[in-house]
Amino acid sequence: MKYKQTEFTGELRDKIKNTELILKDYIESLLDEYKSVFAMKNLEFDAGFDIEGNDPFMPGYSSTISLGIADENEELIDIHIIRIWECERYLLGMATSKKVPGSKVIGELIDETFEDIKEELKEYIDEFLAD
Repeated sequence: MKYKQTEFTGELRDKIKNTELILKDYIESLLDEYKSVFAMKNLEFDAGFDIEGNDPFMPGYSSTISLGIADENEELIDIHIIRIWECERYLLGMATSKKVPGSKVIGELIDETFEDIKEELKEYIDEFLAD
């Protein structure tokens, strides 16, 4: 869901931080649960939570979760990335890094439910374990 800068509120900031925290905890639990399962199949499984920037309402801030699977030689087989929140400055629909007159700051928050995200990640993992 997209939010204009005029819609950036303390409530939205709390929602972003809460979503990030819940998904970070879930990713860590997936890592604990599946790392050994993938090791038995001679695969490396890694999961991470990444944040760029300090303030969710400043352009350039983004938060993501990612799952990666590599072979025993640590060659990446596949990676799955889900963006939680991203804040960018736009001018005429194009992202810009400079504050240009007429540009607007827009943030985009993942609009899937936690259950949908968990299901998506579970399906992604099961796809590799089914082989």
